[in-house]
Amino acid sequence: MARAIDEARAAAAAGDVPVGAAILHEGRVLAAVGNRTVRDQDPTAHAEVLAMRAAAAALGRWRLTDCTLVITLEPCAMCAGAIILSRMARVVFGAWDDKAGMAGSVGDLLRHPRLNHRPEVEGGVEAETCAALLRDFFEARRHVADLSAEP
Repeated sequence: MARAIDEARAAAAAGDVPVGAAILHEGRVLAAVGNRTVRDQDPTAHAEVLAMRAAAAALGRWRLTDCTLVITLEPCAMCAGAIILSRMARVVFGAWDDKAGMAGSVGDLLRHPRLNHRPEVEGGVEAETCAALLRDFFEARRHVADLSAEP
C-alpha cells in the first residue's frame, strides 16, 4: 500500500485526484501509477486501469490471474469491470468510496455471484491515510474556489 500511496501523492501534486495503484506479481511491484484523468484528458485513465495495462504489457499477457492489485480507493464500476475481465487474483484497497465504490459500498461488482470471476477482496487497508489524501485534496480545491469567488 505504501507504493500506491506514494503514487496517489504524486497524482495530487500533478493536479489529478490522488488515487494510486500498484500491481504485485511474485512478490515484486510489477506496475505502479497514479490517476492521470486530468493530465491525459482521458476519463478511463484511472490508476487501476493504467496499472493493469502496464502489468499486462510487462507480463506479455492480458490475464493477471497471479497478481494482486493494491489501490488507495475502492474501485468504481469501470475499474471493477476491468479487474474482473483481467482475472486479477486479489484486490486490496484503502479508503471506502460511498459515492461510487463497487467492492461493497454502492454495490459489489467484484464479488457478484453471476460473474465468471471473483477476486479475493480486502478493503480498509491504511484507510485513514488514503481517505486523508482525498479529503485534503478536495478541501484545498474548494478553498481555492471559495477564494476566487470573493469580490
